Amino acid sequence: MPESSQAWSVTVEANCCSTGSAKLKQAGPISVAKFASFLRQDLDAVTAGLTLEWSSGIVEGHVNRVKTIKGAMYGRASFRLLRIRILTRP
Repeated sequence: MPESSQAWSVTVEANCCSTGSAKLKQAGPISVAKFASFLRQDLDAVTAGLTLEWSSGIVEGHVNRVKTIKGAMYGRASFRLLRIRILTRP
């Protein structure tokens, strides 16, 4: 997708989020209205997530991996072994 059309679609999505959430809040089911209300509470973060190039996806992936290892080892091994598994595994 060309750079300009990608930026345009992100801008449209961000604008729809800010203007359309009021309409969703009034017309949609309760769950949709709650979701729209939640988005409006942190609209700056939602807009930044749609418009900025970088994300915290890699960090979230590592956190998910650590939590998975920790859950699998719960009650079975010491902290030392847990630390070794987390640091040596790619």
